[in-house]
Amino acid sequence: MNDGQYWTDRPDVASRPTEVGLLLPDVNLTLATDRGVFSADRVDRGTRYLLLDGPDLPTGPVDLMDLGCGYGPIACTMASRRPDAHVWAVDVNERARGLCRANAAAAGLANVEVVAPDDVPDDVRLAAIWSNPPIRIGKPALHDLLATWLDRLAPGGTAHLVVQRHLGADSLARWLDDRGWATERRSSRKGFRLLDVAARVGPPVEAATEEDAVGGATTANGEDST
Repeated sequence: MNDGQYWTDRPDVASRPTEVGLLLPDVNLTLATDRGVFSADRVDRGTRYLLLDGPDLPTGPVDLMDLGCGYGPIACTMASRRPDAHVWAVDVNERARGLCRANAAAAGLANVEVVAPDDVPDDVRLAAIWSNPPIRIGKPALHDLLATWLDRLAPGGTAHLVVQRHLGADSLARWLDDRGWATERRSSRKGFRLLDVAARVGPPVEAATEEDAVGGATTANGEDST
């Protein structure tokens, strides 16, 4: 279970360190985790789905990003699979960043750089973004977050997002597509969608209405009402 609001800068729950395993066909890691971070008790099913069924990563000395890195299962996997790449592990949560940094170091992954969002240099352009995005921050904040980073994709770059269907995966896909980030559903499994999002070509597309700008109505627990 999650405890505390993992999307805050400094979780207000007491620390209780533990470890979780991440076993994939090509990666075997033991990751330090703690209360106050996302999916502290196990690697989230959506994250595992993205790591197992996501596309091949770009090759070469490119910049990759794990957006909302938590304690680092995605960032560490990306770095393991692409040792020539520079992996930006980005999170607002200070505790999560410390864990991700420690996990990358323990795994000998010197190509992971763990930073707060404002610390990514302005000139960095990303060949790929992988993310299990923080849906529960609410749609307006989520849309602002995605818009900021999707426009940091290099020409031809792609983002790959895993989103629960009942938390608005389909309405998010429509919102992205309508604003110029061509979005396709890669696959679906056990209530999750994998979305492939292409770098936007041309100027930003403005929302037609305020309601459209937030992608439709949202219930109190963050579920999509459409």
